[in-house]
Amino acid sequence: MTDSSINTRLTVSREALLQDGSDAAFRQMLHNLLAFSARLQQVRGQFAAYIGLSGPQYTILITVRQLQGEDGIGANAVATHLSHSPAFVTAETNKMVRLGVLDKRPNPEDGRRVLLTVTAKGEELLNSLAPLQQEINDQLFDPVTAENFDILRGLARDLNLSAEKAVLLSDYLLRSEDEA
Repeated sequence: MTDSSINTRLTVSREALLQDGSDAAFRQMLHNLLAFSARLQQVRGQFAAYIGLSGPQYTILITVRQLQGEDGIGANAVATHLSHSPAFVTAETNKMVRLGVLDKRPNPEDGRRVLLTVTAKGEELLNSLAPLQQEINDQLFDPVTAENFDILRGLARDLNLSAEKAVLLSDYLLRSEDEA
């Protein structure tokens, strides 16, 4: 039995995502995105291990470096940026403070909160990774050209935003099905 002979229902209904009334191309694209995501996670894990961190810790470290500005960045802002729970980010940042890669100090505007910054040790670790990271990222994104880079950036941003809404919708719809 071939894939085309299986009687399956469409997984999307938007015309832009169908070809000749079929969602096969959409499903193949989704498979490719999932495989790419898995490889991104794998590379992230390798980057993290190279500098002695877990994958999530590495992501937190580069996020703090990107967003810290002059004064530092709050743990809640990091959690929001990464779509993680504040409790998870707090637990991981506490480990990273003990490792000496992040500094945590009270927020002068709100003593109940903290500001995170990357330490000199954290910067040194990231700088040691940069040459390898550059070569690996260049290979990872080899198909991206100057002409399609802005399109890819916009699509990635827009897909992330629509994914947030889809998670909320799936929570609602699937919970409603369970309760019915």
